[in-house]
Amino acid sequence: MAEPLLRVLSRMRALILDDQVLVRAVASGRQKGQTPRWRRVEMRYVDLKAGRHLQVTAYDDTQAHTSNHPAGDAARDAVDDLLDEPFGNWHVDTVTESHQVRVTKKLEAMVHTGPRAAEAAEPDAVSRQHDRAKPRLLPEDDPVLVAVGISDEKGRVKPSRQAKYRQVEEFLRSLAAAVDDAMSSGRLRTPTEADPLRVVDLGCGNAYLTFAAHRYLSAVRGLPVHVVGVDVKEQSFTHNSAVADRLGIAGSMTFVQGDISTAELDEAPDVVLALHACDTATDDALARAVDWDASLVLAAPCCHHDVAAQLRRAPTPPPYALVTRHGILRERFADTLTDALRAGVLRLVGYRVDVIEFVESQHTPRNTLLRATRTGAKPSDSARRELEDLTRTWGVQPKLAELLDARLH
Repeated sequence: MAEPLLRVLSRMRALILDDQVLVRAVASGRQKGQTPRWRRVEMRYVDLKAGRHLQVTAYDDTQAHTSNHPAGDAARDAVDDLLDEPFGNWHVDTVTESHQVRVTKKLEAMVHTGPRAAEAAEPDAVSRQHDRAKPRLLPEDDPVLVAVGISDEKGRVKPSRQAKYRQVEEFLRSLAAAVDDAMSSGRLRTPTEADPLRVVDLGCGNAYLTFAAHRYLSAVRGLPVHVVGVDVKEQSFTHNSAVADRLGIAGSMTFVQGDISTAELDEAPDVVLALHACDTATDDALARAVDWDASLVLAAPCCHHDVAAQLRRAPTPPPYALVTRHGILRERFADTLTDALRAGVLRLVGYRVDVIEFVESQHTPRNTLLRATRTGAKPSDSARRELEDLTRTWGVQPKLAELLDARLH
């Protein structure tokens, strides 16, 4: 049952300001029609030489900003400032309970309170160390990480898989933020046991990110979910199905052998993932997502050969000859141009699009993430002109525009 928002936030405020009780508080998402200053904020108490402080870590789209506030007036001011921000979700863990708050379209609060996990049930178990390891969404010894070969049988990340582990963590953070934002704005429905959240990963390959997404959404977030992985290779289908069987999740995670553009699903998905699909396979995945009217799309493109080839054939418009004269610069520009065109096309078919870096480039060169949320809004004339001007100037035709031609006209 919905409660007045201010009443609920006042309860959460009291818990957050109690340095003997709070384990961690997280604010994320946004309220209808409003955007908070930060994408996500985490709070916990730490013991410094100067005494106990409330540590606030605020995330924007590119980095984290950490500040420490002495318990008392300074901590109260910091908390009050954050409570004034239009966050759509609050998650407050105490030593005994876990409170989840979701702000509705009517700016009321839906609250779910349950017992805190056993490992944090005693006050003495709460870490107040200032220099501690960054909290992981999936710990190293998670059975999924062991099953997909990122961690060894002792639950330690293999030295050769450290970059993969980092990629999993950062992808899950992006997924968490996107789900929070879409649910708080009402763009993504709240799933139930009878009608779980439907997620499809198009071109899942060995599916380590697919398994991680299922694990995070179901075990960490506690959402009813059914995940389908699609890949054209029989080996991927056989291997991934066997892993799901071993993990005991075959009932909520299935795999389909088929091409991205033609694979058949029993029901249209709510969330579409396309992670490192090669070249125009990303466009195929985005087009399928649009055809399904998917509420949320996360796509991490791989190579961008199609537009790069078109740039080589087309005359470079003045005064940009220096941009395409050298092969390496032309290839990098093609990457940027391709994803800009994809974002432009998605805007014209009713999606709000963010283009972000989801993992640092030293871990993988495939670090761009297109995050698209369906709004159903009609495109503006200026958005249409922007895309037309860009394609005409460079003499290119984006594959996604071809695939969605009927929707664009």
